[in-house]
Amino acid sequence: MAMTEQRDDRSLGQLFGDLSRQLSQLVRQEIDLARTETSAKVMTVGRDAALIGAGGAVAYAGALVLLGAVVLILVRLGLEAWLAALVVGLVAVAVGAVLIDQGRKRLEGVDVAPERAIETAREEAEWAKEQLK
Repeated sequence: MAMTEQRDDRSLGQLFGDLSRQLSQLVRQEIDLARTETSAKVMTVGRDAALIGAGGAVAYAGALVLLGAVVLILVRLGLEAWLAALVVGLVAVAVGAVLIDQGRKRLEGVDVAPERAIETAREEAEWAKEQLK
């Protein structure tokens, strides 16, 4: 079979117009991809921030219990009620500290940049440069 060369009868202006429309469509698609990718990462950050908030609330409750323990210590020196309040307060603070630490560590590892969108935008920019040569 013989290869036949296909001829494009479009003018240079039409070709640039087509290229311009295709590039603008490509940019819109890249923006949509970046928006989707960023939204997913923001949801992860939101969950981790909620962990920090929960940890803070538990630590705050623990601090209140510790304050209650101090009051009991002052009112009833030597009674076992303060010891129970002290133990509960220390446990609550420890749980809160663990939750805060977990959330903080998770947030440190999150990168909200839309990596896939950036990479495909680079590839498409290279493609566009090649088309203009």
